[in-house]
Amino acid sequence: MRPRRLLPVHASCLLTSLAAALPALVAAQGTSLSVSGNRAPITEVTLYPGVAAVQREARIDAQTRQLSFECLPTSVDTQSLQITGDDGVRVGEIKTLMQARHMAAKDCTSPLDQQIRTLEDQLAAIEAEENAAKLVGDFLQGVSKPGDEVKVSAAQIASTSQALRQSSRDNSVRAHQIQRQKQDLLAQLQPLRQERDRTGSEQAQVMKVTVQLASARAANVRLNYQVRGPGWQPSYRAQLDTTKNQVHLERQAQVVQASGEDWSNVRLRLSTGQPTRSTQGAMPRPWVVDIAQPAPPAALAIPAPAPIARAGRPMAKMSAEAVMAPALPDLDVSSIDTAYTTQFVVPYKITVPSSSERITLTLGQENLATTLLTRTAPAAEEAAYLIATLQAPQGIWPAGPVTLFRDDALVGSGRLDFGNAQALAQGLSFGRDDQVVVRRMPAQSNTGSGGWTNSKTERTVVRSYSVENRHDQVIALQVLDAAPTSRNEQIKVQSQYSPQPGTTRWNAQNGMIAWEQNLDARATAQFQATHQIRFPENLPIEGLQ
Repeated sequence: MRPRRLLPVHASCLLTSLAAALPALVAAQGTSLSVSGNRAPITEVTLYPGVAAVQREARIDAQTRQLSFECLPTSVDTQSLQITGDDGVRVGEIKTLMQARHMAAKDCTSPLDQQIRTLEDQLAAIEAEENAAKLVGDFLQGVSKPGDEVKVSAAQIASTSQALRQSSRDNSVRAHQIQRQKQDLLAQLQPLRQERDRTGSEQAQVMKVTVQLASARAANVRLNYQVRGPGWQPSYRAQLDTTKNQVHLERQAQVVQASGEDWSNVRLRLSTGQPTRSTQGAMPRPWVVDIAQPAPPAALAIPAPAPIARAGRPMAKMSAEAVMAPALPDLDVSSIDTAYTTQFVVPYKITVPSSSERITLTLGQENLATTLLTRTAPAAEEAAYLIATLQAPQGIWPAGPVTLFRDDALVGSGRLDFGNAQALAQGLSFGRDDQVVVRRMPAQSNTGSGGWTNSKTERTVVRSYSVENRHDQVIALQVLDAAPTSRNEQIKVQSQYSPQPGTTRWNAQNGMIAWEQNLDARATAQFQATHQIRFPENLPIEGLQ
């Protein structure tokens, strides 16, 4: 045997010291950690109209010195990136990198891939059934046309024909059902594949965020960023109870997102804040009064340069069928009213897929006292409508569509805007009141010379209206009409009314006349307006009726 060489004593001691110091060297150098998907899940989302503030969270140990968040969508606003951690975590430089999806981590797949694979497996099973049905059909066709060597006795003809008929019928029905199922699966697959190809193809770009860290112990690290495109839209349901003079108002939110990443089992918060609005209002410009200078000669028109094409982020299309949130024990969304915004906190974790699927959430309900009146504008339309005037409730209520119910009956839709003073004064219209009959009499008008001098032309217009209340109770009636107003001192207007209107500036608009009175049951009221317009004889006038 070949004798084994022995290391010198000092070399053996050196190796032993190196082996003992290796863990400390590794710990001092630290490790790198790349996370995506379930290793860095989205834990919380604050949703604004058009913008989502997203928070991801990852777990690191004490040896981690570099942490990479992979597979982030390119719609991330890099200026909004923020890294925070537990106590003791120090954050260094942050780097961002755009790369093709196939160059990123293996689990950087589109969030739609799992749905597509499930449907493709079902499609494969249906196609196997389709092939089997075709094979059975070919077999039955061959049996029904036997060769010369096959002999069927007279006694067997009836039973054989019945068996072939039943088998062929069953197989044809099954083949039809398989074809329908296949069409349904293909209809579901097509939009998913198109969305996957748009946001998650192998050539699609994804973002990688790398941050330098230092922590003496294991800790949680959170990545916060904003994504443009996702958002929520307010909608309302207003149910009017005419016996109680009360409106039951339900506020809803329609949530949709196609950011390229699913929000799975996240804490969701909705805010009425508007991050996409300008942060500073318009300032007044100097007001200069000067003598008008002669206009310079017209210069030759120089075509403007063609606009430079700029790469922009694809905007998410928000179109899909509405679905309800999953049933959980606590479904009451709490609202937080601050000085400038209202926030809604969903009490349960929710999943919002990145597929433009629209989810409807109920945010709360209010019972508002209302004053009812019947409004008509006979000159515009011979009809009356039931109006409910409301006081704006506490908090911020963004403008949005409202579905209207009157005494549990659907009457249509409108728009609710508590932030618009004129819209608030006009009230919420709950449909036509067919028990109030409005009639517009033919207008009377004549033109002649008169007034202060013979050079003046005078035009007189008389408008008359009647309103009949066919209800069995008194109604509060409001009749609106427009009176002529002059914008030139050479045109003089005088108006007389019967009866005298409550205001000639309804809703702060000059010339808007409003008669208001209580109209008894089965009673009729008459209204008349006479307008005299005087103007120079040879002066062309606009707006004469």
